[in-house]
Amino acid sequence: MSEENQSCVSHVSLGTNDYERAKAFYGRVLKVIGCKLIMEHPGAAAFGKVYPEFWINSPFDGKPATAGNGTHVGFAAQSKAEVDLFYKEALAAGATADGDPGHRHDYGEPYYGCFVRDPDGHKIEATYWDMELARKLGMA
Repeated sequence: MSEENQSCVSHVSLGTNDYERAKAFYGRVLKVIGCKLIMEHPGAAAFGKVYPEFWINSPFDGKPATAGNGTHVGFAAQSKAEVDLFYKEALAAGATADGDPGHRHDYGEPYYGCFVRDPDGHKIEATYWDMELARKLGMA
């Protein structure tokens, strides 16, 4: 009997105009939340904890990669400390700040997260959902 994947998303891909830079950036930043390089093909790398969930790649059509307006990828952290370290490592690896680590009360009291723009301009986030607080508030 195989274990069922609880996620509704198979994977997410972001395009890059500098594959080696993006691979190094995500290798460093995603390590903070327990992800590693799972597989690689020419111009494409997949990261995850167990299976390839997040890809960076050179666009297949050969045109420049662009960041989507209104699009972002949120990565799950296991603690506020992981969110803080994700933010610190992302900035050190070349990201641009787009929302310091902290509570976003509009998202719910248990939410703690940060936002950055990767070197290609994609908006990424690390988020921690405090389940203990959510239970106390009747949200879980």
